[in-house]
This record gives sequence, C-alpha cells and structure tokens, in this order.
Amino acid sequence: MQGEPGYSLCHTNLMFGPYKANIKNGRRTIEYLGNKIYREISDVSKIQFEKNISEKRISNIVTDKQYFHLHHIDNAIFFATIEYFRSIGADWCNLPLTTRMISSPGEIYAGKTLDYTTDALPVDINWFDNNKKVFLSESSQFYLELRLLIGGVDKVFSIYNSFRKEKSDYSHMPEFQHIEFEGKVNFDENIKIAYQLLNYITSYLLKNNIEDLSYFLDENDIKFLTNTFADNQKIAMSLDAALKLLFENTQDEKYKEFSLKNFGGWEEIRLTNILQKNIIITDYPLMQIPFYHDGKEDGKEKIPVAKNADIVLIGFREVVGAGVRISDPAILTKKARIFNLPLDDYAPYIETRNYSHYKPTAGFGLGWQRYVQWLLKLPYIWNATHIPRSENLPTP
Repeated sequence: MQGEPGYSLCHTNLMFGPYKANIKNGRRTIEYLGNKIYREISDVSKIQFEKNISEKRISNIVTDKQYFHLHHIDNAIFFATIEYFRSIGADWCNLPLTTRMISSPGEIYAGKTLDYTTDALPVDINWFDNNKKVFLSESSQFYLELRLLIGGVDKVFSIYNSFRKEKSDYSHMPEFQHIEFEGKVNFDENIKIAYQLLNYITSYLLKNNIEDLSYFLDENDIKFLTNTFADNQKIAMSLDAALKLLFENTQDEKYKEFSLKNFGGWEEIRLTNILQKNIIITDYPLMQIPFYHDGKEDGKEKIPVAKNADIVLIGFREVVGAGVRISDPAILTKKARIFNLPLDDYAPYIETRNYSHYKPTAGFGLGWQRYVQWLLKLPYIWNATHIPRSENLPTP
C-alpha cells in the first residue's frame, strides 16, 4: 500500500456523517468524528459490545436524556414511514417471523458449492417436535412478494424485526428493525422510492422533531440535513467503478479483483469521504449476493452482475439494500439449485412465478438503526436502540 494519488480525502470539507476511513502507517481505521454528546474515537471498529452495556441500559434509560429524545425520533420515523407509503399507495402487511425460507441462504446451504457469498447466517430455532430447520426471519421479502399475488395489490411494505447470526460490532446487531418494501415496479422506480423514503423521513424529523435532533447535532449538522437528499448530493456508480476508485485512491492491489470479498464497511465509508456524496452502488457479482436477485451481463466483459443497488450514506455505510427479483421460474429454480437450497422448502416461493397474473417485482430493505446511527452521528449501532440485542444472552 503506497501513497494516495488521484482522488484525495476532503477531511476539512466533510460535512456530515459519523465516520472517516483512514490509513495511517499502513493500518486502516474507522475514526468516529463525534457529536454533541459523544467524543471522538480513533477507531470504532476495534470496540466490542460488552455484556455490561445491556445490564446498565435500564438505569441509562431512566437517567440519560438521550433516550427520551431517541424515543421521540423512533416514534417520528414510524409515522413518517406510514405517511410516505400511504402517499404512494403501498399497503402495510402483517407477516410471520418464523420461516423455512431465508432470503440469504448462501452461508448455510451453498457454502460447499459457492466460493463466496455475502449472506449472513440465520438464527435457527426448535419448532415443537419437527425435524425440519426453522429460522427467525432475517427479511420479510418473500412474504411481501406473496402478498403481491393478490389481485389489485401492487405495492406493500412491512416494519418488523430481523434476525441474523452475526456478532455485534459498530454497525451490526443480530436483532434489528427493518423497513421493507416490495412492489410491481422496475429497478429505477424502486431506487427512487427508497431514496424518497429516506428524504421524507428526514424532512419529517426536521419539521416535527428539531428539539430532539438538536440534542445530538449542532447547527451545521442540522443545516446539512435539510439538503442531504437533494439530487446534487448523490451519485450512482457500479461496484466495478467503485473498486477502481478505491484502487486509484489507495493503490491496494486487492481492489483489482471484481469481488465483494474486499468491499466492506471501511470501503463504503472511504468512498463517501472521497466523493462527499451519498452513493448508490449497483451491479454486484451475481453469485455473491442473495440468490433471488435477477441478473444481467455487464458491458464488454460479459460478467454476470445483479440488478441490485445499495444506498450508502455520506460518512457512513449502506443503509438500504435493493434489487429486482428473478421472475422466470426456471431461472429461479436453477439459481436455487446452485445455492443448494432444499427445494421443498422454497417451492411456495418458486411457484408464485407460475401464476398467469404474476408480475415482476423489485424491493428494498432499510435498516432502522443504521439510519438512526447515521442521522444522529452515533458512534455505535447499540446507541441507536433502547434495548440492544447482541450475541450475549438477552438482557434485559
């Protein structure tokens, strides 16, 4: 790793976001920049969630004013989300939390057949005396798609808990809340809806919860939020272009490989530090992300990539993951076999494509706590929820 030619980090101009991705003496760090109540931290990626964080949370809720303001912000996010989805004709759905179909099955089923996937392990549970695997839902997507089989239902959404068997770190918790959307829309409309939702929630908070925001943010931060989702504050680029930009910036050879293996939180933050914008990153390697994503061939290289996008917010990480679903039942079955899925469990999902009135869909998931962490410039994701859940036994 050498110097940093080409694009340079505009540290002095970084207008918003909790983090900077640094390289110091060959070591990569994620620096927390602080807000009105939390001081700067040199590297948040090294801090672990400790058991006493949960044990002290009840007394903290009682004595620490930030949880009063966080309560109001959560409440406002809920009502803003409902208002926005009602405005576009999307219906809320009451859905199950237990499932035999997981939307990210690569790690558990395809580990022996695929070299690499970004899928997270699901949380499995004992379901009475059944021998079949049963999981806690890590996404409501499959069941939202099923709702769209109802005639006259074109757009749906849910607000539910999601569960993933991954250890806590500065931006991950194994239980979190998801705002998810699915609709009979194309790729561009889907991304537009996701971005408009972020803008709507933020505008709603600025209008109705300025006192709560001001507890965490200074005047300049709040001023920036008023314009942060304007068209001139975002840029769309393919993953291939993002990796090339990272190579140009760091001279690290690993970014020459078109893969998600070397593309994580540090890289997402670094890209926003370089470009000083929210970034919509598209066209991920088709076989490295959840199996239901529709694909296409990318440019001259004829590389199979997904019709997907992640929305990465300035100074932060991915907050929204989106994509177009496979609509051809034969292709979906073939992809399920590649991922080594138990076809009996996934048959109801695959069969939806055989109905004559089926229409292709696209959708997205917005991580609630991720958004709050970015919005309030919080150091850790467990600061963005009242009762955090980690890999420790749930307390309280």
